[in-house]
Amino acid sequence: MGFQLSPTSPAGKWLGFVTAVWVQAISGNNYTFSNYSDALKSLMDLTQLQLNNLSVAKDVGKAFGLLAGFASDKLPPPVILLIGAIEGFIGYGVQWLVVSQRIKPLAYWQMCIFLCMGGNSTTWMNTAVLVTCIRNFRKNRGPVSGILKGYVGLSTAIFTDLCTSLFSDSASSFLLMLAVIPLVVCLTAILCLREIPPSSTAGEEKEESRYFGIFNGVAVVIAVYLLAYDVSGTHGTVVELVFSAVLLILLASPLLVPLYLAVQNLIRSNSENKDTEGHVTEPFLVEETVPEKAEETVTASVAAANGGEEGDEVEVERRRPVIGEDHTIVEALRTIDFWILFVSFLCGVGTGLTVMNNMGQMGLALGYVDVSMFVSLISIFGFFGRILSGTVSEYFIRKAGTPRPIWNAASQILMTVGYIVMAMAMPGSLYIGSIVVGICYGVRIAVSVPTASELFGLKYYGLIYNILILNLPLGSFLFSGLLAGFLYDAQATSTSGGGNTCVGAHCYRLVFVIMAAACIVGFGLDVLLAIRTKTVYSKIYASRKSKKSMSNGH
Repeated sequence: MGFQLSPTSPAGKWLGFVTAVWVQAISGNNYTFSNYSDALKSLMDLTQLQLNNLSVAKDVGKAFGLLAGFASDKLPPPVILLIGAIEGFIGYGVQWLVVSQRIKPLAYWQMCIFLCMGGNSTTWMNTAVLVTCIRNFRKNRGPVSGILKGYVGLSTAIFTDLCTSLFSDSASSFLLMLAVIPLVVCLTAILCLREIPPSSTAGEEKEESRYFGIFNGVAVVIAVYLLAYDVSGTHGTVVELVFSAVLLILLASPLLVPLYLAVQNLIRSNSENKDTEGHVTEPFLVEETVPEKAEETVTASVAAANGGEEGDEVEVERRRPVIGEDHTIVEALRTIDFWILFVSFLCGVGTGLTVMNNMGQMGLALGYVDVSMFVSLISIFGFFGRILSGTVSEYFIRKAGTPRPIWNAASQILMTVGYIVMAMAMPGSLYIGSIVVGICYGVRIAVSVPTASELFGLKYYGLIYNILILNLPLGSFLFSGLLAGFLYDAQATSTSGGGNTCVGAHCYRLVFVIMAAACIVGFGLDVLLAIRTKTVYSKIYASRKSKKSMSNGH
């Protein structure tokens, strides 16, 4: 077929993954609230509790991610991406108009609506790319989750550093970037991202793993590059412009993978003509159709055994599935394992979001005027947590059948240590805490995503994923809106404009202690889930080992 980059070709499949990476690299805008929260607080004369509730409104947008979950089974990825792009443009666009003072500040409830829209926009983007890519690369769910969620973690640093280098850290310019750039990137992804049949042979799986290694390498280079820029102090105009140009080149570099595959296919087609072309495409068609045919045969046999009655067929098909099989959302909600995963996820992401949402005020309380460094540290080390945990957890499943939730348990203990360090408020504790929270939050996100697909299946994964991330608005409300907001205001003094402020280690000490206790609870739940799901991961390990042995035998 020659040089192919159509969405359904092998090269097009990887081009779709590249655009998915770009979407994730700009969809972490929800984690950037502390970069412009102080501007909102002073412009609208808000108390800390009111400001925290604005951040909760932003996270409540994720609760409406259930709509994206339902839509993922009905609408193609391009339509879901378009919805998210337009909603984000409106939500952040209005915030930009307010902060840039092009319009007068809106009523508090109106601002809550537009922050909610901005928060909800990312659920459409994330659902479109995550569900599509996990289905396209279902034998490499850990690396897919790690890479995509890793770029979400990096997106905060990407936006922050680009804004600092190009616009001198202007809050209004930052919001303009949040409104425009995701729109442009999503429109690009709409042209390329499609759900296509996954790999069907051990050779194709091995080739996928090799390409994922390249994506991991590029992502690590970008993360180190951003970290070097952040820790190297202030820079001149020329250096900042060069930094921005090189960053954009690095973000575009994964395009070399689909281009390589397209050129390789062109060379192969010229030398082997149609024989090779059939070899490339046939496995994809077989993988997609065989399970469906098998399922139809089983269903027909069951119906025949019951006298061909439709009611009997439904009754048998609706038997309660075991963990590891496809669950409907109702069946998943009836399992203890889902709620163990849900609550442990709440303990990790709820406390982590509290630090991200309140970093502006935490930094000011400890005497730091500029908190962009801490925001970037959380983002960059969150990336390392995501990308390493996805790859490492996948490796140990293949080598020993190690349950993936055990990595969540390890992250919860480390997170506990981080909060205790921040509560002690020693010199440099905010740097240490930012790094630890970033890593552990990243692990929590990247590991929980494939875990849900392995325990409850891929058939209704879009909806199950969006129910799981209800923990983001719920955790933000409980830990950030209520806990941090009330305890901060109890310690703060009023200002002349009607707001309040607090300076000193005491402002957040009790908040950190309570969050450390929550992480200990989360640790216990993750250990319990690892024990309960050991048989599932043993079966995955045995299945992959058997397939590998058969492949070697041939």
